[in-house]
Amino acid sequence: MDKELFINEVKKLGIDLSDKMLWQLNRYFELLCEWNEKINLTRIIEENDVYLKHFYDSITLFKTVDLCKKMSVCDIGTGAGFPGIVLKIVFPTLSITLVDALLKRINFLNIVIEELGLQDIKTVHARAEDYAKENPSQFDVVTCRAVASLPTLLTYSIPLVKINGYFIPMKANASDEILASKPLLRKMKCEIEEIMEFDLPIENSHRTIIKIVKKRK
Repeated sequence: MDKELFINEVKKLGIDLSDKMLWQLNRYFELLCEWNEKINLTRIIEENDVYLKHFYDSITLFKTVDLCKKMSVCDIGTGAGFPGIVLKIVFPTLSITLVDALLKRINFLNIVIEELGLQDIKTVHARAEDYAKENPSQFDVVTCRAVASLPTLLTYSIPLVKINGYFIPMKANASDEILASKPLLRKMKCEIEEIMEFDLPIENSHRTIIKIVKKRK
């Protein structure tokens, strides 16, 4: 996905990218390439692939929740910053917390945040399950992308979510995981409000976004 196609596909989602956002995304890509030679951040490093499989894919969270509103978002197991950094660039009113267990990745994310001049975004060096125990009911939205199986994710993501807030994992094919999660969802007083399935442009790889609402503690 070249940059022109990226801009057009994002526009189809209802988002107009400013020159500042495009500069930040480009600089993010440059930093990703630079630091990927020092630490293992991603296997996807070719520019067109990064814009499709990392940048565009991250923005598709907008399909299920209005990210233009001011809200608190936690990205657990953020890795190289997907989707959290991309969401902060494209939806600057979000308050973002990036959680990752590897200090080298956290150090990289802090450099990205400083280089891009991002505000109201912080990094946390912690295992997601430990962070959840210490920060119950803190976020409007908790999300993650391709981190673990859905039943595992539920156990340390739902505690972070405010009542009537959302846990929105971003997956590939997830039908088996959804079925396996139903007993746990009932136990944790949560409901699947929406399952959004679609294919990425160009390569048509399948994506599933699961919108789970936390009803009560």
